[in-house]
Amino acid sequence: MPKIVILTGAGISAESGLGTFRDEGGLWAQHRIEDVATPEGFARNPQLVVDFYNARRAQAAEASPNAAHVALAQLEAAMPGDVLIVTQNVDGLHEKAGSSNVLHMHGQLDSALCAACDHRWEATLKMTVGQTCPACYQPTARPDIVWFGEIPYYMEEIEMRLSEADIFAAIGTSGNVYPAAGFVQAAAAYGALTVELNLEPSMVVSQFDETHFGPASETVPKWVEGLLKA
Repeated sequence: MPKIVILTGAGISAESGLGTFRDEGGLWAQHRIEDVATPEGFARNPQLVVDFYNARRAQAAEASPNAAHVALAQLEAAMPGDVLIVTQNVDGLHEKAGSSNVLHMHGQLDSALCAACDHRWEATLKMTVGQTCPACYQPTARPDIVWFGEIPYYMEEIEMRLSEADIFAAIGTSGNVYPAAGFVQAAAAYGALTVELNLEPSMVVSQFDETHFGPASETVPKWVEGLLKA
């Protein structure tokens, strides 16, 4: 069985109604990244940041997985232990679809983090400013989201898994955000076959061996079907 590492970005959840950075009229279009997705923004206006992620959390809680999420869960079920999803998404749609081997490199909406002691716990649907940590009792709760300027989670494990991968696929990613945009180069250097599945070519499309363009709900099930037939 080939070892497969799959990177997913906002494009895989767009068809579930969760907007990307670039969607006009979505939550992101109403705010500057500096205000809602940086430690400095949180320090300046914690209420704005908490309200923003409360809105995102409520939106994600209502969203359902689409055919792309379901297909990846079926792939994992058919190849237990050999499929890892590394997601830039903070929604829980992979898990809702049935995937269990998932690393959330940018954090999770349904998780809260203590800025004082790093304790994590399940976030309430509506977090509040100054919420108390259940471990150290400090009023230092924040959304468990990796903001711009912070180090993504699980980087050592991701690097190790990329070094072992026979296939690396990127689904619904822009190729704009590092370190994730560099994963294809790392995987290729270790000898993996690299595949991009995207609505349109990413910024790093030239580094992939194979490309499939179109909605994720169409391209991903077809790609998974091909893998399982091989």
